Parts: sequence; structure tokens; C-alpha cells
Amino acid sequence: MRRRYESWFLRLGLADGSGAWWIRYLLTSPGRASSQHAPLASPCQVWATWFPQNDVPESYIQHFPLEALKLQPTEPFVEIGPNRLYDDHCHGAIEAGGKKLSWNLRYHSTFRTTISHKGWIGFSRTPHSDAVFSGEIMLGDKVFRGDHLGVGLQGHNCGFRHRHFWTWMHASFPQNDGTLSTFEALIYEMPFGLVFRKALLWHRGQPILFRKLIESRRDRQHMQWGFLATSRSAKLEITIDGAAGVHRLPYTKTDYSGTFEVANNSRAGARIELKLKNSASAEQFLTESNAVLEMAGDYVV
Repeated sequence: MRRRYESWFLRLGLADGSGAWWIRYLLTSPGRASSQHAPLASPCQVWATWFPQNDVPESYIQHFPLEALKLQPTEPFVEIGPNRLYDDHCHGAIEAGGKKLSWNLRYHSTFRTTISHKGWIGFSRTPHSDAVFSGEIMLGDKVFRGDHLGVGLQGHNCGFRHRHFWTWMHASFPQNDGTLSTFEALIYEMPFGLVFRKALLWHRGQPILFRKLIESRRDRQHMQWGFLATSRSAKLEITIDGAAGVHRLPYTKTDYSGTFEVANNSRAGARIELKLKNSASAEQFLTESNAVLEMAGDYVV
């Protein structure tokens, strides 16, 4: 296709609290790969961003030619040079910014979902929503390794173009019984002035879907988001704070007409208050750094 992006990504918050990783396998507008109008980016890219605790994020991107890409229905589903993605593990190696970076990760989960599927507009899926990671990541002489390396998600999205604005978040909340509760929310611009809104809580082995989201705050500059979500069985109020450690990167438009800024913080904090319909009291969820918040574009809440 001449105009399209497709992304497979992982967000991993390290168990020791030292930071978080964002890894992204990206295919963009392969039909324009040899065009003289596509000087801004290669059709295949692999991104890795390190979000250290109390320090500035570090981003590494390596570009690959279209010949380095292989997509297939059997594993590995995605190959971009030495970077491969399987159903429950992935590995890769890139060189950027004068540094070598490699990873070999395994992950398992109990919940998967499709948060959005709008035909030609695209989809946003989360094959591993409550992912638990093991393995290793090596950045220069730094080594991150463990049988319980951390928690997060593995996602997959695509579209013929990026939306003019969107806000997306995912948060992981470890529970006392050893399970992992997660919350994911997405809003974006639709045709004819409409706005897509959806959120999903995975808790105690059950999903709770929220289609009514009333935003109280959306501040892209300070990376803060808050809203009230309601369903037939529950009411949920959430605030997400990604002000500290935000990373801003230019994304290339799928028609190669230019770039736009996307802000991401994979070490964001989140606070939830959940009130079930038949419960006498509210339940609290809190994480100081095990959430990811991503914002692009502006609109009036």
C-alpha cells in the first residue's frame, strides 16, 4: 500500500522500578518506499526508548530497507532484519546514536482485547494486556535481566493515516493475590466531527467495558489526562500524570508530506477509583510509574 502505517510495540516497566522500555517495530507506507517523494523515513524502522527513573529518556531508531521486511501468518509474524516478533516472545538488535542495543524477551498474559476496529480507519489491539516479561535487554554495557523482568503490554495498531489527535493510555496494577489488573483507554478523531471513546478494565478475571467517557482534563503540554468512565455495572474515575520524563518525537505522515509531534511517557503514574454498582465502597488502584500515556494533536475538552 502507498499510504499506511502498522506498528507492533511493547511497553515494559521494570520490576525494580529503575525505569521502563518502549520497543516498536514499524512499517510505514511501503508502496512509497522507492518514491522520490519519500525522503523523510525508511519504510521499515525499529524503535527503542529507555525511560530511566529520574533522568531524561533515551531514544534509538534504526531504519531498514523494504527488503529487510518479512510478514507471514506463521511465526515469526514480523521480521525486520534481525528483529523478530512471535506470539509470546521477541528479540532484536539495532545500532543508533553510536550505541548497540539488543533484547530477548518472553511474555505471557491472561487477557487480550481489541480496543478499536474501524475498517479503513484502522485498528488498535492488545494481544497481551496483562503481560509479565522475562529475559534481557542490553544497552551498551548496561544489562537488564530477570525471570520476572517487569510488567506491561504488547500491542498492535494500524491505519491508512495517523489521526489528527489521539490520547491513549495503559496501566498495570499488581494485586495482593499475585494477579495483574490493567486499564486501557483510547480516544481519537473520527470523520464528520465525531470522537471515538472507549476504556476497558481487566480486574479479577473479568473485563468491564466503558463506552461513556467524560473528560475533566487533557493537557498535552504537561501530559496530564483525567476522565470519568461509566458503564451499566460500574463507575470509574481516573487521573494520569506523565509530566515527569515525557519524551517527544516526530512521527512521519503516511503521505510523507511532513512530520508531527507525538508525546509519550512510559513511566507515567495513574490513580483509579472504581465503584461497582452493587458494592458499598469504592476500590482504589494506584501506580506511580507503571502506566504509559501517549498524546498527539489538540482539541478542546
